Amino acid sequence: MTDQAQILPGTLDLLILKAVSLGPLHGYGVLLRIGQISGQMLLIEQGALYPALFRLVRQGFLKASWGTSENNRRAKFYELTSAGRKRLREEVKGWNRLAEAIASALAAQPEET
Repeated sequence: MTDQAQILPGTLDLLILKAVSLGPLHGYGVLLRIGQISGQMLLIEQGALYPALFRLVRQGFLKASWGTSENNRRAKFYELTSAGRKRLREEVKGWNRLAEAIASALAAQPEET
C-alpha cells in the first residue's frame, strides 16, 4: 500500500494550473511542483501530464515558450494566461464546494437521516 493519493478524474488540469500559477515551469518542473505542493502525496504520470499541458495551451489557459532549463537544456516553459488565472479561480471555487459537500455527507450521523 502506498501513501500517495490517487488523483480524481478531472483534477489534473486544476493541479497544473495551480502549479504554474506559482511561477513559469517546464513540463518536468510541473511534475516536481505538484509533488512539492502536495507534500509528495500526488504523483502525476508524464503520459498524462504532457497531453494535459498541450490541451491547456490550446484552450488558452497556458502559454508556452522555449527556454533553457536549470540543467542547460532546451525546454518548453509554461505560464498562466489571464484566462488561466480566471479558470483557476473558478476551478478552486468548484473544488471547495465539492469538498465541503462531501465532508458534510461523510460527517452525517444515523440520527440525522
